[in-house]
Amino acid sequence: MANKQLFGNKKSKRPRANAQNNAGGIAYHLPPKQALAQLATTGCLSSTFYVSAQQQLDDMVKLAERIDDNVFLAKLAIYARQRGMMKDMPAALLVILSTRDNELTHQVFDRIVDNGRMLRSVFQMVRSGQFGRTGLSSSLKRAFQRWLNEASTQKLLSASIGNDPSLRDVLRMARPKPKDNQRRALFGWLTNKPVAQWAPATLADLPEEVRRLEEYRQAKYADYQVRLLEGLKVRWDMLADKALDDKVWKEIAKQMGPQALRMNLNTLLRHGVLRGFRGKPDAEMVSMIAKRFADENEIKRSKQLPYQYLAAYKFADEKMPQAIKGALHRAAEIACQNVPQLPGPVLIGLDVSGSMHWPVTGYQGFGATSAMKCVDVAALFAAAILRRNPDSVVVPFDTAAYEARIDPNDSILSLSERLARYGGGGTNCSKALEAANTRYADRPFVGAVLLSDNESWVTSGPSYGTSQTEVMQQWQKFVGNQMKLRGHEIASPKLICIDLQPNKTTQAPDRKDILNVGGFSDAVFQVVASFLEGDAGQFVAQIEATNLSS
Repeated sequence: MANKQLFGNKKSKRPRANAQNNAGGIAYHLPPKQALAQLATTGCLSSTFYVSAQQQLDDMVKLAERIDDNVFLAKLAIYARQRGMMKDMPAALLVILSTRDNELTHQVFDRIVDNGRMLRSVFQMVRSGQFGRTGLSSSLKRAFQRWLNEASTQKLLSASIGNDPSLRDVLRMARPKPKDNQRRALFGWLTNKPVAQWAPATLADLPEEVRRLEEYRQAKYADYQVRLLEGLKVRWDMLADKALDDKVWKEIAKQMGPQALRMNLNTLLRHGVLRGFRGKPDAEMVSMIAKRFADENEIKRSKQLPYQYLAAYKFADEKMPQAIKGALHRAAEIACQNVPQLPGPVLIGLDVSGSMHWPVTGYQGFGATSAMKCVDVAALFAAAILRRNPDSVVVPFDTAAYEARIDPNDSILSLSERLARYGGGGTNCSKALEAANTRYADRPFVGAVLLSDNESWVTSGPSYGTSQTEVMQQWQKFVGNQMKLRGHEIASPKLICIDLQPNKTTQAPDRKDILNVGGFSDAVFQVVASFLEGDAGQFVAQIEATNLSS
């Protein structure tokens, strides 16, 4: 008689762990498309708690080599840029695509390279040699030339901010043929060529914005600078170094875009923008900034993510006027409005382990690393889901499950701040489900959402290939208990694992009741809601639904 412990029907249906994650714990391999999608929507090509930037890039290139589907690569690059709000990963995917399909590269180039920073990123990646070449191919050069000739003056001026590479480097290698004398003069000015070399263009051919910018830079009086700034639409950081006093800075602040305003609040405070007569707050400027932060239309138009308002609030100077801090609270609430109402309460597992205290965009060197940690973003996600679905339960966990006593009616930022304070130990992603099976065994849930960096290592399984992960074992118990509570005529509960870091493995493999999704943009919420509503479309299917023609 065969060994029933080894060949039992139930055991044979349970997937055995077939991989080891970066923390050394047992896990499951993600299929190549799923793994690349996770990397593209979470990876910032900078060092994470477990993986170096180079290893992250190597993993991405190897996965792309395994995927013989250029259309998928093109759609993934668009999705990562437009829906995931990523920067480096879409640029890297575009460079890979340029070595495989010229026609597709030209078709999607402008949707991915939507500003000068992205153009310079693509250029730097090509020049680095990491993708097999150190210069622009003739096809890629044509794409660069088209972009440079069709970009607005404002876009080119914005692209000129920054070095290594500079826009001057891009122009010298792409060698675009100017479409007219105005563009010829602008290219000459951007590359610091002597005016004589612009011929037949002259100084008079420079766009008005450039001539006014030069006049502003050479101005000797602040009042004259203020007059020149009226109607001058250039990025604030092209003006800041020449601003003569706080009056000029106040005019600059009025022209800042929403992202620049959010990211430079402390800079504005330091330069006297918020200071009025005799050191009192400038009521007009404070009111203007507060209104812009709480402007629902501007928040939606600028596509600011909820966690970015949390970052601005957390790191605002203690002297920042309360009206502005309050406006950041309201902005975060507005940014979370598109979090959908789920079909019922869910268990929200929030990873608060030590590795979750690593910067969410990875370590990028002193002065360039984001102060926002993975746990901050995960806590904000949890708070947003709870706020829209108040009968849900949040369980912070590391190697233990914590009982969080919170009020769902509290503000989004307050909720997230309180949740992020728990834990700090090792990682056991099964602990939240274990709490659901014990502490909340009498509570009905339509499913569970795990927010983690997915590096569970404190598990009961000895090694991969010999057992399930502890997450899968607890999930089977969760499903059985919920089916008893809710009745077998009700649809089986579903598990969503949201990964905030670039990984190739998971604690629970994709199947009809399990979804793995990566990223920290609000697009993730829509994927979660659709899955819980019964939509069979997985994360990869969402990406494959991307339209290449729009």
